[in-house]
Amino acid sequence: MSVMLWLSLLLICVLGAMSPGPSLAVVLRQTVSNGRGHGIAAGCAHALGVGIWAIATVWGLGLLVSQHQLAYQLVSWLGAGYLAWLGYNALRYAASPSHLVAEAGAKESYWKAAGSGALISLLNPKLAVFFTALFAQFVNAEQSLHDQVIMVLTATLVDGIWYSLVAMLFSHAHLLSWLHRHMKRFEQLTGVVLIGLSIRVVVAAQ
Repeated sequence: MSVMLWLSLLLICVLGAMSPGPSLAVVLRQTVSNGRGHGIAAGCAHALGVGIWAIATVWGLGLLVSQHQLAYQLVSWLGAGYLAWLGYNALRYAASPSHLVAEAGAKESYWKAAGSGALISLLNPKLAVFFTALFAQFVNAEQSLHDQVIMVLTATLVDGIWYSLVAMLFSHAHLLSWLHRHMKRFEQLTGVVLIGLSIRVVVAAQ
């Protein structure tokens, strides 16, 4: 995998991790209710769930591209359409009022915090769809196991590092307020990048 291709993957994984959703809400809730340690536990466990989805997706796409080229091409096109749809929704979200909420909950153990982080990723079918759409743009018939490991590790580490940073930094009320104010900019950037990736797939197929 070339450096430029990996940087493209890295950017999309970063923006995907930073997008608001139930995963961010869980980590923020653990941080607000129980402290940064619980938030980090939830974030790292969430990353392990992401890693499992990433492994399953890369392995499945690898089999598809080696044995069913036409089916893989169809998945790539559908994935490009899905990424464009995600980009459109991100831009639409950025134009609407922010709904980022982090409410305090009951005190929990570290194990329960980790369990909540793992479950929110493992039981989220949208992650499977997202990784299928994303990795379909990077997997090819000549790809080595080394490249596949890099893809999985990139997605897993980015997720874990981001949510750990969320727990460490946004345990302070004023930083949480900063995230709330600037989330729309992250969504705008995410929308542009995802739509750009979908266009690249179409252009490359010409």
